[in-house]
Amino acid sequence: MRSRYKVYESEAAYFITSTIVEWVPIFTSAGYFDILLSSLRFSQQKKNLKIYAFVIMDNHFHAVVRHPQLSRVMQSIKSYTAAELVMQLKSDKKIWALNVFQNYKLYYKKESRYQIWQEGFHPQMITDADMLTQKIEYIHWNPVKKGIVDDAEHWRYSSARRFAGKECVLHVDSLQELV
Repeated sequence: MRSRYKVYESEAAYFITSTIVEWVPIFTSAGYFDILLSSLRFSQQKKNLKIYAFVIMDNHFHAVVRHPQLSRVMQSIKSYTAAELVMQLKSDKKIWALNVFQNYKLYYKKESRYQIWQEGFHPQMITDADMLTQKIEYIHWNPVKKGIVDDAEHWRYSSARRFAGKECVLHVDSLQELV
């Protein structure tokens, strides 16, 4: 089923979520995280995607982002990472995961054998400073809530590290642009 969420304003920031099919835990080692990170970096550098906050969990990621053609950029990120993740799964001989992704491929997706990502990315337009704060706190506390770390800044794959003044695995744009 297609998402009911839509990108309405091209210059607005959005809270987004992208989830792996059937919530399969695929981001479990550095190689898998790096596939998504490299695609996000490419989109920042070559497509001018703005990322204000993010977290990558084992089976989904959240971010606050902005781009005039956000739907197109997200489609590109998910398409590229799906192909790369399939190659990595094959290389790692994770047949069980490939079988899940093959079984859950939507019938009208004729161009691929596997479905890695659920459709859509659930864009929610950031409408004010309170909503921005709430979404960033939600993003940063995701690994704590799941019990992976005790402090949000300890999760390597989150902008909470940057917000705490530490080195981050991905460039995070200044929130001043949104105020």
